[in-house]
Amino acid sequence: MNSTTILLLLLSILIAAGVSFYQYIYKVKSRTKVTLLLAFLRFITVFGLLLLLINPIVSRKTIETVKTPFPIVIDNSASIADLKADKAAMELFDKLKDNTALADKFEVQTYQFDEEFLPSDTINFRGKQSNLDVVAKNLKSIYKNQKFPTVLITDGNQTSGEDYVFTFDAQNKVYPLVVGDTTTYLDLRIAQLNVNKYAFHKNKFPVEVFLNYAGTKSINASFKITQGNSVLNQQTVSFSPSKKSATLTVLLPSDKVGLQIFKATISSTSQEKNTYNNTKNFAVEVIDQKTEVALIADVSHPDLGAIKRSIETNAQRKVTLLKPNQVKDLRDYNVLILYQPTAAFKSIFEQNATAKINSWIITGNATDYNFLNQNQATFDFKMSSQKEDYLAVFDSQFNLFALDNIGFEQFPPLEHPFGAITASGNVNVLLASTIRNIETNQPLLAFSENQGKREANLFGENIWKWRAATYLKDKNFEAFDVFLDKTIQYLASNNSRKSLLVTHERFYNSGEAIEITAQYFNKNYELDEKARLSITVTNTKTKQQKKYDLLRTTNAFKVNLDGLSAGSYSFTVKELNSNSSYSSGFEVLDFDIEKQFVNPDWNKLNQLANQTNGKAYLPNQLETVVKQLLADESYKAIQKTIVKKSPLVDWVWLLVLLAITLASEWFIRKYNGLL
Repeated sequence: MNSTTILLLLLSILIAAGVSFYQYIYKVKSRTKVTLLLAFLRFITVFGLLLLLINPIVSRKTIETVKTPFPIVIDNSASIADLKADKAAMELFDKLKDNTALADKFEVQTYQFDEEFLPSDTINFRGKQSNLDVVAKNLKSIYKNQKFPTVLITDGNQTSGEDYVFTFDAQNKVYPLVVGDTTTYLDLRIAQLNVNKYAFHKNKFPVEVFLNYAGTKSINASFKITQGNSVLNQQTVSFSPSKKSATLTVLLPSDKVGLQIFKATISSTSQEKNTYNNTKNFAVEVIDQKTEVALIADVSHPDLGAIKRSIETNAQRKVTLLKPNQVKDLRDYNVLILYQPTAAFKSIFEQNATAKINSWIITGNATDYNFLNQNQATFDFKMSSQKEDYLAVFDSQFNLFALDNIGFEQFPPLEHPFGAITASGNVNVLLASTIRNIETNQPLLAFSENQGKREANLFGENIWKWRAATYLKDKNFEAFDVFLDKTIQYLASNNSRKSLLVTHERFYNSGEAIEITAQYFNKNYELDEKARLSITVTNTKTKQQKKYDLLRTTNAFKVNLDGLSAGSYSFTVKELNSNSSYSSGFEVLDFDIEKQFVNPDWNKLNQLANQTNGKAYLPNQLETVVKQLLADESYKAIQKTIVKKSPLVDWVWLLVLLAITLASEWFIRKYNGLL
């Protein structure tokens, strides 16, 4: 407290004493114990009121020592156990965690990682993926703007995420402790196999295979692709200490319609330590039809290329870019995309009046709206010459097909003339529009169906910016491409709507997320939120059954079937109130990515250490790591003086005391007849 506050407190005591003396002692003829008690109560009351007004503050100084954070991160993936390094990894982890010298210098914090980054609560070396990239990103987020060392106990074999060498902060040293046998054993491995999920009947589809070799001598390996007992392709591949990888491209025939399972195998006469990584199963669904999409435009625009590339990421789709006068017969196409129609599209609309092909109309600044008002009846346009930017708002009640919100609200705005767009029929709005966060009560993307003909309408150009924004967010175009693919899938289908719609893949790799999505509609084709959906999954070989409930999400029901072993499965989704059901099947392919390695990736971990000015070590060099960390003068504890200011008296308790003294004084005066 400062001197002013102390003087005010002394003055308050004098005032309180003076008031109580004047009222109960100075004027009273005879002094009794009662008058003295009343004087004391009045003193407490007056002094308490003055104390409440002054509110004296007391400052307390404390010294706090802030240590440098020291994260110890251990690899919890199954590859550690497969390399028989789980015991060594745990010993290193426990020794570092319990080291008292490190605890004195650093704020030791422990974590684990596999596909996720978590606290080190349960380390069991059963993780299905190794993602070192997630370690780098989480450490940057947790220790933002801090300088700290990191010890990584890992084999360095990454199976998902971005390249971790360049995602760790170069300003913070990383010390990898490399577990696993670093001795080079002879090993042949199918590192990666690329193939499209779909192929077309009576065509050939490409398979791209990347082969790796570890060893000290030259060998010849045999590579083959089989289906059942049939060998579809076989060739010899040579490796040597200077040639440790090979890339093969094989064309396979698609003679049978349906899901086809293949096996790629590489082998040699030499004995290998790990043969699990010599085989990789893959599957292709052979289909006998292809969706032909006509993208018709009379202007040049970046949207055209973005739409074409996005749709064609699905091998079942083929997009042909045409001008209106180049279209010969609309019946050659399954879906029409009419980009910014003008009077040049007159023949297209006239032909489609008879052909009744589902279409997607995209309007923008170059669109002739008078022409559109005359040639379609779904929307009425009253546009001005003023341009405006429209932001998207996702409608979670949209129920024509299952689609998650991929971040539409964060996408750049679409450009479109300002005006009124009025629906003249029943439409389903997927995206509403806003102008600078003000709702327009107009759609941005809407779907309609009239007499069996389906139509989509997008009111705005520059959708290419949405695809670019998706890449900036996710480092891939997948979310946007799925959005466009589902739009085309809806338009390509002329089937009448069913009450129960189920979406699933035909095959999954073991270890991947196995997710099945379902939607149930009532008689008015509205999504029934009270539906009770269950799924029964049966292994077609063992006949073992498992039953799950589907959980409600924003606009669908979902179930996650992770943990199913490799094999063929049939399933039935059933709505329990109406007994509506859907039956199908899928295949889980035998593949464990964590069993692909025979050695730790010393080279990459050493590169990471050099990138961050750290150093990579082997398990028997733990003491050297500890000594280096303790000797590093750049990591010093910082002492901070913290001044905490708090009121001398808690005002709540002071008010309670005042209430007690005032009440006591009144009752005593009343009892003694002094009122």
